[in-house]
Amino acid sequence: MRISNLLTIFIQFITFRWSYSENTFPKNKAVLQLDLNSSDDQLFETLCQFLWIQGDPLPLIFDVENEVYTKRGITLSTLKHLETAGLIVFDTNGFVKKGYGKHTRLFYCGKPTKVGFAHDENNYLDLGHVLLTERGKELASTYKASRNQQFYEYVINRWFQQGLVLSSIQIDQIQ
Repeated sequence: MRISNLLTIFIQFITFRWSYSENTFPKNKAVLQLDLNSSDDQLFETLCQFLWIQGDPLPLIFDVENEVYTKRGITLSTLKHLETAGLIVFDTNGFVKKGYGKHTRLFYCGKPTKVGFAHDENNYLDLGHVLLTERGKELASTYKASRNQQFYEYVINRWFQQGLVLSSIQIDQIQ
């Protein structure tokens, strides 16, 4: 009798965990947008044009006062708003990704850019002031990012000025 009670409790536990995890991790855009109004959704979609991909989506926001961002509506104020909505983390000191070898690849709108560093190991890449939260990453994956050539060239130019060696099929694509 006790073994059957244990078995029943175990099955209830497993069933509860399974149904809870199904409901906890939404997979579709509508569920992820539940508490966003249409202007928040549109603002986040605008932010997505500044995403590069390297495993995770990386919004490369280096200078919030640069016109490449501000003319699209991405400002300190709008970034703080997206942070309050739980979609991004903003840090005035910025973020750095460490531990790169001699080369790495990042993707913008599905196309690769190869980045070469000065040293064979222990290299880093400045990621700017914004990272996506887990919810932001999930929501970003539901959008088709719009390409922004001016932003792409801004990033490439910035990396070039930092002494990085770049190779891409996108450089000078639209001229």
